[in-house]
Amino acid sequence: MNKSRIEAFSDGVIAIIITIMVLELKVPHQADIHTLLPLVPVFLSYVLSFIMIGIYWNNHHHMFHAVSHVRGSVLWANLYLLFWLSLTPFTTAWMGENHIESVPVAVYGFVLMMSGIAYYILARSLIRLEGADSALAVAFGHDRKGKISVVIYAAAIGLAFLNPWIAIAGYVGVALMWLVPDRRVERVLLASTGGAHAPKD
Repeated sequence: MNKSRIEAFSDGVIAIIITIMVLELKVPHQADIHTLLPLVPVFLSYVLSFIMIGIYWNNHHHMFHAVSHVRGSVLWANLYLLFWLSLTPFTTAWMGENHIESVPVAVYGFVLMMSGIAYYILARSLIRLEGADSALAVAFGHDRKGKISVVIYAAAIGLAFLNPWIAIAGYVGVALMWLVPDRRVERVLLASTGGAHAPKD
C-alpha cells in the first residue's frame, strides 16, 4: 500500500491535536495584566505538550521518509499511536486547569509513556516490513533514547504523588533529550534516499 495516505492522515490528526490544545487558552474578559496569571499553568502545560507533539511529528515524518510502502499492521500501529497522542489535549488541559496537581500530572505522564510505547511499536512494525538491514533499522538502532524515555516517564508517574514538579522536570528532561537532533539518523536516511551530502558529526 502507498504510504501517502497514512502520512496525510497523521499530519491532519496532529494538526487538529495542536489546534484543540490552543483552544484551551481561554481569553480573559478583562484587560488587566493580572488576569493572565491564572493562565500561566495552562500556558506552560500547552508549551510542554506542543513541544512533545512537535517531536512526535518530526520523528514520524523522518521515519516514514525512510519507507516506501505500508501494510495493514502498520496502519493499525499508526492509529494506536494517534489514539494516545489524541488524549494529550485532555490531559494537558486537566493538568493546567488544576495548577499541576499530582493526579493530573501522573495521568499526563501515563499518556506520554503510552505514546512512547506506541511509537516504538510503530517503528518495529515498519522495520519488520522493511527488513532488519534496511535504512530505517540502521537509523533506529536499539532505540536507547526511546527506552530511557519510557523509564523516565514511568518513574515520573510515581514521583508525581510525592512532588508533581519533580515529575514535570522529568517530562521536560525527556523533551530536551529529544530536541537534540540525532545527526546519525539524518545521515542514514539521506544516504538511503540518495541525498547529496549528509551532515557529519
